[in-house]
Amino acid sequence: MQNDFSNLTLLYVEDDEIIRQNAVEYLNNYCKEVFQAKDGQEALDIYKAKKPDVIISDIEMPRLNGLEMAKQIRKKDKKTPIIIATAFTDKSYLLHAVELQLIKYITKPINSQKLKEALGLVLEYFHMDSILRISHNSCYDKLNKTLMIDKEFIKLSNKELQLLDLLAKNHHRVVNYKEIENILWYDEVMSKDALRALVRVLRIKLQGDYIENISGFGYRLKID
Repeated sequence: MQNDFSNLTLLYVEDDEIIRQNAVEYLNNYCKEVFQAKDGQEALDIYKAKKPDVIISDIEMPRLNGLEMAKQIRKKDKKTPIIIATAFTDKSYLLHAVELQLIKYITKPINSQKLKEALGLVLEYFHMDSILRISHNSCYDKLNKTLMIDKEFIKLSNKELQLLDLLAKNHHRVVNYKEIENILWYDEVMSKDALRALVRVLRIKLQGDYIENISGFGYRLKID
């Protein structure tokens, strides 16, 4: 398990030469080695030869686009983290993120801050499973913080998302009331009525009784 990027190899895929060179120069400051490709087909050849630890790729490219490249890789490799850079943020692209087990979409234009955040997510990915399957038709993406049921994204309020995220990341145990208060009501006092109301709404959105109350202690997310 890597604790930093000094032992990581990374493949960066982008057809715009200036953008690619700038990104590679930045990434070289952190990674052991950075490979580069100008399109998806060249990236596949490099992937097969070098087996990089991480892949960051644009979507729209000649010969083979980023999503098609990811599909080819995922036929045999379910684990290598892939991050896609795109100018698009519609639901069809987000759906591909789940289907192809992409760990993140980053929106263009790409800059050093976005690359740094992407690398941070890679480290987080290496320390946890990104997609938590709640039931046969629902899952929560812990990195992208999205809930999907029957391939539809469920809109959550800020507090609903905070609670689900907290329970999902600690689904192996009960999360006590104090922990919930510290995260969700860090600047105010939490009332039991407010918490119960929040849980009630979240249960409805989860479309099932997946949040279990442990009386006098806290809540736990039940996984089918």
